[in-house]
Amino acid sequence: MRILVRLQARHDAAYDNAYHHKLQGRIWNALDESEYGGLHDENQPMPFTYSNPFPPRNMEEGDERNLIVASPEEELLAHIAADLKDDPELNIGEMPFTVERITPLSPDVGEPGTTGTIETGTGIVVRIPPWRFDEYDLDIDHDQAEFWRPEHTMEPFKNQIHANLDKKHELYCPDYLPGPSDVSGQLFDGYELIKTFALPVTPTTGMKETWMASKWRFDYTVRDDEHRRHLNLALDVGIGERNSIGFGFCNITEKTSPGESDLEGTDAFA
Repeated sequence: MRILVRLQARHDAAYDNAYHHKLQGRIWNALDESEYGGLHDENQPMPFTYSNPFPPRNMEEGDERNLIVASPEEELLAHIAADLKDDPELNIGEMPFTVERITPLSPDVGEPGTTGTIETGTGIVVRIPPWRFDEYDLDIDHDQAEFWRPEHTMEPFKNQIHANLDKKHELYCPDYLPGPSDVSGQLFDGYELIKTFALPVTPTTGMKETWMASKWRFDYTVRDDEHRRHLNLALDVGIGERNSIGFGFCNITEKTSPGESDLEGTDAFA
């Protein structure tokens, strides 16, 4: 589930790539008085993720931008939408916006037999814990988690995003439903790395760090209803770590239903 927030720039501004902390703060403020407010201090994956303000370029007064917030919890999205309606002034760092309208969205990877592509709208953050360095034959001389890079090979990347989605499934899906590790088969058919990049991030107030992230295209074929649910969960909570600070947000960019011969293109709002 998602909400699409249509924004209008209140005055000229340069695009701020370090928007994460400010936007995260507004979302938590919207949830502060709700049953979700207490999650803020929990050391666990959060039940939401969000896009960057897009398209990501400098803006002039009156320009339109968009923001998407995704979650498996409809009530959480309702709280955020209500807050943005009550207080439509949305300042993301030095980018001042007014919320013009909010639209619900319900993307779906498709019924079994559907093929498609999921593309990351924001970078994916994957960290390899130090106790797995030897398992992956990584020659790393420190005992802190290591940001994934292409030279670390695909095995740790796949394992970490899979384990992360397992944890989210445990937290936000009913206990009786099997998680990604409880079923056979891979989450994705293909992994196409678009780019890796370093980004300045403020994970908490007063702390600035440089994180490594990567953008991807993931090909999928929906095997069955369980696989469909796991892929849709990834759309709702993001892929990889630190989704609640704006990483790992993804969209369906191509989808072909069973019996169709042509790809059914979707847009960034999928």
